[in-house]
Amino acid sequence: MPDRIPHLIPFLIGLLCLSLQLVGLEEVLRFDRENISAGHVWLLLSGNFVHLGWSHFVMNMVGLALTYLIVWPSYSDRCWVFITLFSALGVGVGLFLFSSNIFWYVGFSVVLHGLLLAGALAGMRKQTVSSLLLLIAVIGKLVWEQLYGPLPGSESTAGGRVAVDSHLFGGISGIVAFAMVTLYQRFFQAQTRA
Repeated sequence: MPDRIPHLIPFLIGLLCLSLQLVGLEEVLRFDRENISAGHVWLLLSGNFVHLGWSHFVMNMVGLALTYLIVWPSYSDRCWVFITLFSALGVGVGLFLFSSNIFWYVGFSVVLHGLLLAGALAGMRKQTVSSLLLLIAVIGKLVWEQLYGPLPGSESTAGGRVAVDSHLFGGISGIVAFAMVTLYQRFFQAQTRA
């Protein structure tokens, strides 16, 4: 069943991030290891929707717009909501459990890695060259960051340190979300045929 209001989700994500930026809730909503340990578990999710400053916000919103243009037709908005939330939560949990050296982080770029990989993998079902190139580019970026650190210029553009592990966890979460959506879709299709 098609969405009633197609492609509303990227707009709502952008509006949420803009609203949080305007009211200056970065320090209150960021992923903060100490506060999460004290029971503020929503910070595992909320840190993805606040930014270091306006340049970081704009960079991430341009990334969201490009994601929309490149891969959004791959899924319904409902699937994108799931992939977005799963990737955001996957980053928070991944950092909390496996990257004890990261005490805080902010930014939607971590979720963008998940969205791009899920969308590229979905596009691979149609065997498109653009999906393959996107998949190679995002995975190549993640490998570069793990081996050599942030891409040159990314920290100065964002206005702060880049937590490359967060990008990795975003990418992994996007791949897992892709697998979960694919299995659900196949199961649902099999049920409707029965």
